[in-house]
Amino acid sequence: MQTSPHLHFKGNCIEAFRFYADTFGGEIEMAMTYGESPAAEHTPADFRDKIIHARINLNGPRLMGCDAPGERYTKPQGFNVLAQVPTPADAERIFATLAQDGRVDMPIQETFWAHRFGMCTDRFGIPWMVNCEKPQAVPGQAR
Repeated sequence: MQTSPHLHFKGNCIEAFRFYADTFGGEIEMAMTYGESPAAEHTPADFRDKIIHARINLNGPRLMGCDAPGERYTKPQGFNVLAQVPTPADAERIFATLAQDGRVDMPIQETFWAHRFGMCTDRFGIPWMVNCEKPQAVPGQAR
């Protein structure tokens, strides 16, 4: 089994996914508008160019997303999308990019578990944690 976050946006899903593709070096695999879907005739004309389903491949992991109609959109809360990165330099770069025009909730820094860890909310309202962890000992196993 695999799980993937499915993010809801307030009309700017495709802009956010292009940003994530650039930030993480990923590829948008699929993006369908409401107007291209079987739901087109039930969608207000001014919303038909919005995304009903999109998928981005971030070199293995995937994000899914859509534009939620105004009355169905709620601000993201109660979760963070975790970007687990291999090097402190990657963590610094990705964090700075995600935080630009957003909000820093915890500055990127060294912690007891990570070479770098930080929390921010990007300009699209999505909460992120960026983590470059240190090797951890597992109880009962040699390091």
